[in-house]
Amino acid sequence: MTEPVAAAVESLRLVDHHVHGAARGDLDAEGFAAGLSESPFPAPPGTSQLDSQVGFAVRRWCAPVLGLPPHADAPTYLQRRRELGADEVARRFLAASGIGCFLVETGYRADEILSPAEMARSATTPAHPASAEEVVRLESVAEDVAATAPDASCFAEAFAAALGKRVQGAVGLKSVIAYRHGLDFDPEPPDAGEVRRAAGQWLRDGGRLTDPVLLRHLLWAGVEHGLPLQFHVGFGDTDLTMHRCDPSKMTGFLRRVQDRGVPIMLLHCYPYHRTAGYLAAVFPHVYFDVGLAVNYSGARSAAVIAESLEVAPFAKVLFSSDAWGPPELHHLGALLWRRAMTALLGEWVESGDWSQADALRVAELIGAGNARRVYRLEER
Repeated sequence: MTEPVAAAVESLRLVDHHVHGAARGDLDAEGFAAGLSESPFPAPPGTSQLDSQVGFAVRRWCAPVLGLPPHADAPTYLQRRRELGADEVARRFLAASGIGCFLVETGYRADEILSPAEMARSATTPAHPASAEEVVRLESVAEDVAATAPDASCFAEAFAAALGKRVQGAVGLKSVIAYRHGLDFDPEPPDAGEVRRAAGQWLRDGGRLTDPVLLRHLLWAGVEHGLPLQFHVGFGDTDLTMHRCDPSKMTGFLRRVQDRGVPIMLLHCYPYHRTAGYLAAVFPHVYFDVGLAVNYSGARSAAVIAESLEVAPFAKVLFSSDAWGPPELHHLGALLWRRAMTALLGEWVESGDWSQADALRVAELIGAGNARRVYRLEER
């Protein structure tokens, strides 16, 4: 009874609705290990960042893609990567992922990773073409504007013009206000005077954008474009304060924008993925994924995915790898998602709780259909 479920999940051309580019150049041992951790600090003496769920998953599931046996040791694995070279490694993993469309957020260290067009070329096979679309990070646009040294009184206008240019051809916007301030921000849009004063202070002080008034201004400027608006939630590096990344803290903003027709996309969400599922269940414009957590939970990823499917309507859950850097993460995110969905849906069909037809439909919705609908990919 479960074989059709397994075959259908395996054959899905996934839409990765939140992802970054694969590493552009060769990675040494240190760079590769760093790419598999959200921590900027080295592992304890005598150990490696590969001594983790994600590290073990890479050695188990990614080694065969490079022509190595499962569980190849780290030195052998790294030597094989060097022999093949960055371009071939990226091509193998992106093609093996079975991802048919990447929605690439380009605002983080873009010079070190493949562009959306390069991602699509690397993932294309003779049997299956791949595509890629851009998601624009609001804070990066603002920092580009600041680099032109505008007068504070002109900042809002300059940002609006720059964002208007960047969204042409883009399918979505993203905010990292969770990193720069927290999700416990004032849900009301700031007035022009507040924006002018905050811009003056930021332009004098320099540095990256962390002012909560300006961060709110970016959000509301983004809302005006009507595109899906992504938010980093939960799991991340030491730059964020975890308890301020609980998505329930932005409930006021969710209420405030509910009638604006803007889909709110909650990304990653672990360990708040159950909270995100609740928000997706009660608000018509809220969607979520567990992207980053799938790779980092490795052999436990099926448990995380199962928890994400407890209360959320299945039309509100999306697939994401949130991979950045090592292309193993693009492949692994898809592979672990497929394994988890096959096991979970198969179990529910086998027990009689779900029909086979419902299982097949839900797999397609989460793997691709929801993203195509929300980001209007069929219109492109």
